[in-house]
Amino acid sequence: MIDIKTKIHDRYSIEFKVGFVTRRKTKKNDFTVGMWIFVPESLDITPYTYSKADFYRDVKTNIRLITPNFILRDIVEGEALPLKNLSRAAHAMASDYTRTNTSEFAYQAKMFAAIVKSSLREEANYIKSQTKKEHLLDNYTSNLRKIIKAYKDIEQIISTPTVGPEGQEAYNMSGDFICTVSNQHTLMLLKVLAGKKGLDKQKEELARLVREVNDLRHERNYSSTTDIYKHGVLKKYVESQLYLRVPKKRDGVLVEQAYYSLAAGLAMLFATVVAWAFQRHFGNLTWPLFIALIISYMMKDRIKELMRFYFAHKVGDRYYDNKAKISLKNHQIGKMKEAVDFISKHKVPEEIKKIRNKGAIFPSENAHLGERVILYRKFVNIDREKMMQNASYNYSGVNDIIRLQVNSFLHKMDNPEVPVNVLDENGTVKQVMCPKEYYLNIVLSYEYDDIKDFKHFRITLDRNGIKEICEREV
Repeated sequence: MIDIKTKIHDRYSIEFKVGFVTRRKTKKNDFTVGMWIFVPESLDITPYTYSKADFYRDVKTNIRLITPNFILRDIVEGEALPLKNLSRAAHAMASDYTRTNTSEFAYQAKMFAAIVKSSLREEANYIKSQTKKEHLLDNYTSNLRKIIKAYKDIEQIISTPTVGPEGQEAYNMSGDFICTVSNQHTLMLLKVLAGKKGLDKQKEELARLVREVNDLRHERNYSSTTDIYKHGVLKKYVESQLYLRVPKKRDGVLVEQAYYSLAAGLAMLFATVVAWAFQRHFGNLTWPLFIALIISYMMKDRIKELMRFYFAHKVGDRYYDNKAKISLKNHQIGKMKEAVDFISKHKVPEEIKKIRNKGAIFPSENAHLGERVILYRKFVNIDREKMMQNASYNYSGVNDIIRLQVNSFLHKMDNPEVPVNVLDENGTVKQVMCPKEYYLNIVLSYEYDDIKDFKHFRITLDRNGIKEICEREV
């Protein structure tokens, strides 16, 4: 299964989170994603002004394991796996402070914190969506207090003379992150409830919980609520265990060089045949032979470049730009390939055209004569058996996080507001400022296990960046 979520990451970037969920009974899982970007021609984004290198500069991709799914109450209660794993690793490190045990404790502390973050997000979003919130809010504050207390109790296990600074640092940074995300989601719920009648007891409990967490932060010398830089560092630290190594390199290099060698050989064959034919006809060291040799060598270089161009397109059609091995703990668990190209309008599949045209602002837009089409395609293969080897948790798959920067699309835009003359009620001509907006249409096609599906997003832009992103009906 492929799950796609999108959001505005900041004013100049869009984030697509593509979740590749593997089948438990399938050893190797293949996923294919195509991103069709329809760009207004007025923005002057062409193969000559926007190269492959420019696109890959504007696209940042990360592949990470999908955070194991736990509801909030199952993180520390009963036979809760997250707390059980963390406690076992803490006892092992306290008993035998080795590099291996310290590394395992750091891993489990990070995983515990990452699971808390994911569970808090899901729980808070669920509460927001429900009409009756009283019981849900009571459970939220109760369960979160239990989680914070359970994590705090781990300190008693590792507070021994044998545990060095590395183990303490792993505990403190993960604890700092738990406090940060706890307050973020609790404050978000308080903001949602602000101004609504009732639930006074729940509001007070949420506020008390925030104050308790702030007291803990002060006691432990954790980062402050407003220290955004430290929050970013903590996030990267905790989630580092989920991110996979994906070192990229060019695809089809050997085939490309073989084609180029063939092009050079064909060009040399032409020059040799011309020289041999003229030498037989005119003999050695004659003016016609001399001129023929010059022309043949001139033609040889042109033939070589034309053949290189032809073979380069053949390679581009059959191979990707980049490829990479996906590695977890230095073991390959899959592979990834990606490519980007400008596509002529007649090569866009009809099913993509229909999705793009659906819901157009006005009828003539359906022809989209004023658009350039960029196709970014990606192939991902995940070996579930290798992914699950020696795993502490049951990982459902991987998330491919694609962040597209739109800065390059803004250079040729007009001012975000332009003056327009209108007639007011008194018959006076007035000048008003109207927004000048542009639209990127992105159609995502994705395939897995013989299932193909699509999503369509319209991104509203102006000179100042991204204004809105909305999913459209397909």
